[in-house]
Amino acid sequence: MSNTGLIIEERSRDIGDFLVGRLLPFRKKRMVGPFIFIDHMGPNQLGPENYLDVDQHPHIGLSTLTYLLEGELIHEDSTGTYQRIKPGSVNWMVSGKGVTHTERTPKDFRNGNYFTMHGYQIWVALPKMLEFTEPAFHHIDANALPQWKENNAQYKLIAGKGYGKTSPVPVHSDLFMIEIIAEEDHKLDIKDNLFGEVGVTIVSGEVEACGEIISEGNMLVSKTNEVCKLTILKGAHIFLFGGKPFEEERYIYWNFVATSKERIEKAKTQWKNHEFPKVEGDDTYVPLPS
Repeated sequence: MSNTGLIIEERSRDIGDFLVGRLLPFRKKRMVGPFIFIDHMGPNQLGPENYLDVDQHPHIGLSTLTYLLEGELIHEDSTGTYQRIKPGSVNWMVSGKGVTHTERTPKDFRNGNYFTMHGYQIWVALPKMLEFTEPAFHHIDANALPQWKENNAQYKLIAGKGYGKTSPVPVHSDLFMIEIIAEEDHKLDIKDNLFGEVGVTIVSGEVEACGEIISEGNMLVSKTNEVCKLTILKGAHIFLFGGKPFEEERYIYWNFVATSKERIEKAKTQWKNHEFPKVEGDDTYVPLPS
């Protein structure tokens, strides 16, 4: 899914062990491990007057991770992929040196009825050595992802490694993304289970951190790699994400991520000149922001 702006700045605040904000990147923290962008889609009611149709748009230097909670999407890209994504499964697209893709509401959902669309579009920066790798696409069904119970909470490892488990999503760096739903108040135990920088996205409900209650729609980022003192309150739904940060700085413009500004400028020119690979049979294009 396309980000139509450069970087949207949101207010962030310091509550002690955590920074709290509403988007990644936000002002005080541009990345968490290799994660550089997280977009919360919905929940929105879609229907006859408002289907989701994202036209052809490009990416470089990153992998996209699409994870839906409700609704469905059709993904098509310039590698020749045509894939339906359903709630709980993972679409993992590696852009590398350049890929183009679309995301649209399935034809069988365009039947005059309304439905809820809810999920996350996430960008994971590629290691410098893989910035120019060939594009690739992988789809992992929900039942292939590790799932388990920790005391009174349900866990699912979406990507990377954590809690002694490994997701089948073929990531390229040390990272983790975990979904947790708390049946009762649940103290989060991260020590020796997750390594690197840690972020928390609150889908619904509340968490308690540093004596404060943080509600849904917010993101917390730990200021250290040590134990996060966090309680997930009863009924809350969260995602943990993060990992080992890269040594090099990353630049981001529109849908482009790179270790150099020159690479960004080249991608801008390539898109303007229609030099990116194309999605077969689709003549729609998202223009470069002016």
